[in-house]
This record gives sequence, structure tokens and C-alpha cells, in this order.
Amino acid sequence: GAEFLSKTPSALSMTLKQLEDHLGQNLFEKDRKNKLTPVGAFVLEQAERELQHFDMTVRAIHDYAYARKGHVRLAVVPSVAGTVMPRYYAENRDALASIHLEVRDMDSASVLQELYWGRVDIGIATFRDSSMGLSSTLLMSDRFGVVAAPDHPIAAQTGPVDWSDLRPDQLIANSLSANIANPQCRDLHAKANLSAHNMTSILAMVRANIGVTILPEMAVWPFQPDTLVFRHLNDPTAKRQIHLLRKSETAQSPAEEMVANWIAATVRSISFDQGRSN
Repeated sequence: GAEFLSKTPSALSMTLKQLEDHLGQNLFEKDRKNKLTPVGAFVLEQAERELQHFDMTVRAIHDYAYARKGHVRLAVVPSVAGTVMPRYYAENRDALASIHLEVRDMDSASVLQELYWGRVDIGIATFRDSSMGLSSTLLMSDRFGVVAAPDHPIAAQTGPVDWSDLRPDQLIANSLSANIANPQCRDLHAKANLSAHNMTSILAMVRANIGVTILPEMAVWPFQPDTLVFRHLNDPTAKRQIHLLRKSETAQSPAEEMVANWIAATVRSISFDQGRSN
């Protein structure tokens, strides 16, 4: 035992004697030093339990430091939840096996609120307010375009759509397109007599040819885009910027850093595929 602990036998005996003096009880039977007293057996049991707990703690710290374990909470806009996240998880399934990934989809305002109150670790949303104490990394720029049913006249156009091609009485306004700064767009929204906020409802109305809507291209991808026609607007400024967001003063775990970096890599690969197909 002394050799295992890198101590001399006399030093080990002195340590045990000090423990016995502290407890006021013998650890070994007086006539046989290889047999524990009831107190000695209890001390051994407790010591072994604490050593096991210590080993488990060290392993947990090691796994956490190397991002093999963790719980990462994400709040993302629906277009990212329906496109980036499935691909991200499929490509990194093995590496994420020990990480509990919790993904919630919500609009950008809700994403910012959840981050601000610390209810999520990472957010992916549009972001303009630098006063909220959030750090941001630009993930992508997503151009707006007109979404129409296949038999709508705009669907027959081959080039980008001008603002003048759109009529207020045919526009299904939504909260995303309402943020476009172009004065012609704002005038269209002010005169539109129909608006919707749920993506499923908006696109159902478009499929029924009730009207057209204006959406970022990525927002349409998860909703069977083969049944719809997307035409870019002839306005390069009509785009949204999607950011990866975190709370500035909060330390990030290695698991969170890993998830954030791999999401950024997944976005780059999707953007490349998108650019190649156009």
C-alpha cells in the first residue's frame, strides 16, 4: 500500500495513526493489522465511495471541456429550423451523440427575448438592436422575392420582379416583408387589405392563388417549394441578414462553441449548394 501511494511504510503508519487519533477510534484490530474494526470498515467504505465520485467528477469535467457532453439550447427562426438544423444534425450525428440539443423555432423578436432572459444559449435570427447585450456573427444574407402560384401571371415572368409589377390588392402582407425599407414596398404594405403571420397560412393562400407574397428565399424552402414559384425582386437591397447570437457577458461552454461553429459550417455548405443551383 505504501508503494502504491509513493509513501514509506512509516509515513503511511503515521497518517493512519493521526486519523485514529482524530476519530478517537482504532481502524484495525489490535492483534491483527490486516483486519478492520467496524469503524475502519465504515471509513474504507466511505473513502471508496468518495474516490469513485472524484473519478466520475474528473471524467465529467474532461468530457465537458472537450465538448463530449453538454446541454445546448437553441432558438432559431423557422426558415433555419426547417433547412439548416436538419442538415446540421444529420452531418454531425455521431459527434452530437452525447450532447442534448434542444431546438425551438420562433420569430426573431422572440429569439432575442429568449436570449436576453437567458432561456436559450444560442439564437439564430435577424438582428438590429446592438443595445441588448448580445454578440452577433453574420451567418447569411437571404434575398427577398415574390412567391406566387404556378398559374399566377408573375410566375410566367422569367426575370426579377419590379416593385411596379405588384399590386396592393394582390399582396398578402407578412411581418417579414413589412420590414423591407424600400418606400415602394412600404406603400404596397400600407395599401394591402390582407395580411397573415403564420407561414403555413401565408403559403396556403398563395397556393390557392388568392394573391402573392414577399418572402426571403430560404423561408420558402421547407414548405414544398415545388408547388410554388419564387421570383427574385429587382432590388438587391431587399434582403434580410441572419445572425448567430449569444449573450455577450455569458461564458460559452465548449459544447456551445462546437455547436455554433458547426452550424456556421453547415450554413456555408448550404449557401454554396444554393449558389451552384441558381
